[in-house]
Amino acid sequence: MESKTFHIPAISCDGCVNAIRSELGELEGVQVLAADADSRSVTVAWGAPASEVAIVQLLTEIEYAPDPA
Repeated sequence: MESKTFHIPAISCDGCVNAIRSELGELEGVQVLAADADSRSVTVAWGAPASEVAIVQLLTEIEYAPDPA
C-alpha cells in the first residue's frame, strides 16, 4: 500500500474536507488517513486498483486539485 500527503490550496473549511473524504472514499482501494482544513492537506493511502493518477484526477474533477509534487 502506498501513501502520500497532498497539499490542496482550495480547501477552506471542514466542509471541503468532508467533500474530499466522501469523494475519495468512493474510489476502490483508497483510504483517507488524515485531512486538515488548517494545513490544507489530505493524506491518502491506496492499493490496487487505485493509483496516484486516479486520485489526482478525481481531486481535479471535484475542483480540489492538489499542488504539483
